Amino acid sequence: MQIARVARWGRARLRKLGVIAVGTVLLGLIPTTAMADDADPRIGLGAGWLDAQQAASGLELLAHRDRPEGFYQPANPGNLSYANSDMAFSGNYAFVGNFNGFNIYDVSTPSAPVLTTSVICPGGQGDMSVYGNLLFMSVEETRGRLDCGTQGAGGTVNPDRFRGVRVFDVSDISKPVQVAAVQTCRGSHTHTLVTSKDDPDNAYVYVSGTAGVRSGGELTGCANTAATDPNTSLWRIDIIRVPLAAPQNAAIVNQPRLFANQETGAIDGLQNVPPTPQHPSGSNWSPRPVTTACHDITAYSEIGVAAAACAGNGLLLDISDPANPVRLDEVSDPNFAYWHSATLNNDGTKVIFTDEWGGGTGARCRTTDEPSWGANAIYDIVDGKLEFASYYKLPVAQTTQENCVAHNGSLIPVPGRDIMVQAWYQGGISAFDFTDSAHPRELAFFDRGPVNATSIVTGGFWSAYYYNGHIYGSEIARGFDTFALTPSEHLDQAEIGAAATVVFDRFNAQAQPKLTWPASFELVRAYYAQALRTGTLEAHTAANVRKFVDRAERFKDGPQAKAAVAQLRAVSHQLDTSISAQATLAKSLNDLADALDRTE
Repeated sequence: MQIARVARWGRARLRKLGVIAVGTVLLGLIPTTAMADDADPRIGLGAGWLDAQQAASGLELLAHRDRPEGFYQPANPGNLSYANSDMAFSGNYAFVGNFNGFNIYDVSTPSAPVLTTSVICPGGQGDMSVYGNLLFMSVEETRGRLDCGTQGAGGTVNPDRFRGVRVFDVSDISKPVQVAAVQTCRGSHTHTLVTSKDDPDNAYVYVSGTAGVRSGGELTGCANTAATDPNTSLWRIDIIRVPLAAPQNAAIVNQPRLFANQETGAIDGLQNVPPTPQHPSGSNWSPRPVTTACHDITAYSEIGVAAAACAGNGLLLDISDPANPVRLDEVSDPNFAYWHSATLNNDGTKVIFTDEWGGGTGARCRTTDEPSWGANAIYDIVDGKLEFASYYKLPVAQTTQENCVAHNGSLIPVPGRDIMVQAWYQGGISAFDFTDSAHPRELAFFDRGPVNATSIVTGGFWSAYYYNGHIYGSEIARGFDTFALTPSEHLDQAEIGAAATVVFDRFNAQAQPKLTWPASFELVRAYYAQALRTGTLEAHTAANVRKFVDRAERFKDGPQAKAAVAQLRAVSHQLDTSISAQATLAKSLNDLADALDRTE
């Protein structure tokens, strides 16, 4: 299999680094679309909290930073009260959430990230989003306080308790200041930033609350009641409007019933009981796939669509009016224990939903676990409807000492392809191609051995996101990592270079941006590599494209700049535009010629 060759290359490379990995894997239980073999270097990695063995292929670890003081317990590194969680990015900064607050790293030099600011503010989960000078943070636990104090908030009713979304002003990156704190009935497990070109003065925050409903005596209007109560705090999300010029006035403006039966109006209109008494594995459902809340929503504001993972169902939403989302479609899956998160492709024609079977703390990538359990489900979006295409699961078994299941990731902006990088807790990081949604294939990986050799200590990657040329990982028990993609059989250096030309001022994975590629030599070379991969380019044509492009790049800044434009246009005419890959290459050549011509 092709992936086996990548794995062997990775092991050879790791030998140079002095890392040794041995072991076997049962191939029959690995997805046929992403199969590993017994040479995979992830098998048999030695355990350790901060000194575990590691393996990689197609990813180079550039830097690691341990969690700073106040964000871990040396005697209990898996203590979830100090777990690293989700990330957001703005400019040269990475904002790394933690159940005990957050840390800000300067990543202007990705190989040498610098811890800039640490803010102690307990409350979990610490989900992060950033917009302009505003930082948003999810707070779910009952220990959370309005003043970010560490003493907790005891009792059933406590006026100092905070559960909801905090808003910080980070104009001074060294001194974040809380400017708003919007209370919600179930707290905020996660949240999603939504914007609209038609409403530039406001940002909207979709709040997914999955915890228990707080007392109405603590927050007026909260009700842990049945679906027959139209005012119940279950079966809804909360939408906060944030006036950008006056964030202190942020407030809930809608609580839509996205799960309602569209014929009867019953607010509990989706999956209210598990599809079978037990999970297909024969174990109890964990968590239970019952749709009373969304766990995570990914908004693609540019096209007015969102994908929502809501415990027992996956939803497709129309968010063209951010304050009033409308459900377009919903799906369920008898293999899914808990619809956890979602990622759309750049064209908005596919969505990947994840299944957090085991809730993130269980070993769910064992040799006995089927590839449809705790995996990704890839759906095509056809005429506004979700159509199942395939599953993708980490293609190598993990041990019973490693919590492992599908978790958070983002697109890697390789032009012409759908590629995602994803965290799998102690299964590490996996990057895979789902351009063919029915046949996803792994391209790269990074993994460490278990935190503990004899029992599960919760750890591993919470999230892995691509931002401005690099991949960043938030590691629950170990800290913060930065990576660079490296070329392999199925990912050319030119494609990596073209991905790096996509640069954002900010990035929130759950506020998915539109990817666009500027006309560039990197883009031309990426499409050239893809045309070569199809095997449709004649040898002499391929040689001419390479020669003419190299010559144009030499000429572009000198007295022969006009000749550079002519070279690009001339060689574009040698391509067979009836073949899709060559037509794309020809267009990129002409677009680059036009761009160079305009600079004259």
